[in-house]
Amino acid sequence: MKTIAMIPARMGSQRLKKKNLAPLAGQPLITHAIEKCKASGLFDEIYINSENTEFGQFAEQYGVKFYQRPEELGNSVATSEQFVYDFLKNVDCDRLVQVHSIAPLLTAEEVKSFTEAFVASDAEVMLSCIEDQIEVAYQDQPVNFTFAEKTNSQDLKPTQRVTWSITGWQAKPYLEAVEAGRIGTYNGKIAFYPVDAISGHVIKTQQDLDIAEALLKILDKK
Repeated sequence: MKTIAMIPARMGSQRLKKKNLAPLAGQPLITHAIEKCKASGLFDEIYINSENTEFGQFAEQYGVKFYQRPEELGNSVATSEQFVYDFLKNVDCDRLVQVHSIAPLLTAEEVKSFTEAFVASDAEVMLSCIEDQIEVAYQDQPVNFTFAEKTNSQDLKPTQRVTWSITGWQAKPYLEAVEAGRIGTYNGKIAFYPVDAISGHVIKTQQDLDIAEALLKILDKK
């Protein structure tokens, strides 16, 4: 069974320009993701997936592969559903693990443990999540608590907030779902894998990047 890691890296971004190339701890975000995938030692192949050939230099530098998606799948309206499907149609694998460079605080150990859990499971999809053990409401209605009583937070069932830091898909069911007019991202049996709350920190703005830099310094001291 062939397991591939895929790092999506769109060049265009609206809130933080060229965010995949933004420096964190002195190196671009994209390289943090590559290093984590390589350190896991679990992937048959590692790909950078981008519409822009500028990312090819990083693939060459780190000895991984580069897949150039169609340019229209690199704009701000293209969805991950579309570019993952395009990738799976053109790159042969049994399992795909997507590792986001914009979640740089996800650790190499978490990449390894997530991938091992996905490979060992019978799930078609595995989503990384943060388990929040606090009262959560949606559209003014309680999700994991009730207005009829006050419960201690430690007694609540945690909610599972999807982070997209790392995601796993079985290739064949994903392709079959999309080609049948269904959603590939959420198909078949879906499992949830908890990651550390810090690992779910996603870079979308300069402030997000500044927070990640500060957190990384604290983690390095530990």
